[in-house]
Amino acid sequence: MVQEQSPIIMWFRRDLRLSDHPALTTAVESGRPVIPVFIHDDLVHQLGAAPKWRLGLALEVFRASLANMGSRLICRCGDALEQLQQIATETGATTVFWSRAYDPDSIERDNKIKSVLKNEGVSAQSFGGHLLFEPWTVATKAGYPFRVFTPMWRAVQGRDVSSPQAPISHLRAPNSWPASVELSTWRMADAMNRGASVMRGHVQPGERAALDHLEEFLGRVSQYSSHRDRLDHEGTSNLSEYLSLGEIGPRTVWHMVQRAALTGTPGTEAFLRQLVWREFAYHLMFHTPQLLTANWKPDWDSFPWNTVPDHPEVVSWQQARTGIPVVDAGLRQMYVTGRMHNRSRMIAASYLTKHLMTHWKIGMDWFGDCLIDWDPACNAMGWQWVAGSGPDAAPFFRVFNPQTQAEKFDPDGVYVRRWIAEGHAEPSKTALSYFDAVPRSWGLCPDAAYPKPVTELLEGRNRALRAYESRKSP
Repeated sequence: MVQEQSPIIMWFRRDLRLSDHPALTTAVESGRPVIPVFIHDDLVHQLGAAPKWRLGLALEVFRASLANMGSRLICRCGDALEQLQQIATETGATTVFWSRAYDPDSIERDNKIKSVLKNEGVSAQSFGGHLLFEPWTVATKAGYPFRVFTPMWRAVQGRDVSSPQAPISHLRAPNSWPASVELSTWRMADAMNRGASVMRGHVQPGERAALDHLEEFLGRVSQYSSHRDRLDHEGTSNLSEYLSLGEIGPRTVWHMVQRAALTGTPGTEAFLRQLVWREFAYHLMFHTPQLLTANWKPDWDSFPWNTVPDHPEVVSWQQARTGIPVVDAGLRQMYVTGRMHNRSRMIAASYLTKHLMTHWKIGMDWFGDCLIDWDPACNAMGWQWVAGSGPDAAPFFRVFNPQTQAEKFDPDGVYVRRWIAEGHAEPSKTALSYFDAVPRSWGLCPDAAYPKPVTELLEGRNRALRAYESRKSP
């Protein structure tokens, strides 16, 4: 009887929502008291500036949502195992639930916690919810993990995705609440410096905002296929930051888009394919965790990339002053809004890894510091795919030409003018915001001349191709 009435510790991580939450729903359905907990452990501490700041905003909104239903978010700082043990001792909790994570560091941490708690008589159970399909449930006919996206897409597109669970409206409180610290003491915005105030105007955190974004996107999903690559149009879903933090579940997105598909709305399959592209990134990270740290294709280990993070060419790229407008525009969008159009990400990444011959890990780490929708699997796979060392199935060395990319996806220069101030008599507000967001130490101002190209496009392309051919030579 004591076991049946003891509290359940619901350890939240990147699952900050109340709807379609398998772990939370199971806890509520048990009828037992539920203690929501978030732990600022080493993995949180290691987050880059923008992802950590955005997580702090999400936690504030989520804490308020719990308070509105008479519950609380218990915030603790330190080693996750030690904090869970302390909370269990303080409250008499005999069960801990959490949603699974799939990166190697989280898996190692969670497996250790499960083992130790089990030996101490505390049940620890993990649940799905961050993905549509658990990585071990998707395999080729021969039973191997997929290494190419299109076959994986074909394998899962007809699969049944269970319906999202209803929102939780009430949590039974424990007899007494454990101690909690104030979120403000974590100072999660500190590393952002003055950039936080600029970026804040472009961010709407929380589950309600995520659902609103999804509803808005469904109103224009019919144009997704034709507009998603256009830099000058609002063609993408803008859901990446919400999926990253679990402010919306992928099943919710899948089923709402599927409903639109049933009415014959165009663009839905193209979007669902991109949702499975996210699954593919997690599939690769789970089965080949070296994706995060080393060349996914080992034969790229001999490619002569620059590995010096503060190389002058790298600094020019980081400061969005490469002299290539479409590259700089994408990076400036990131500094102002915390996001970057997906096409811009590919252009900027290709320019760094190909034209500037810089290792993809330098770019991946920079994005990990600057993007509010940072995601370990998608960030790593995206960079390796563009660099050539990852799962790109194309049988040639892909070098994006920024000039032709701009002509195709920003034909009238709308996107570039939105983000580049230099050289314009009346630059846009968004373009000027870049100078308010970046560090003062960069010494930049909108009145300065726009820089000349760090490297000429043809010269950079030819240099990369020569290096690629030399790498293949015996």
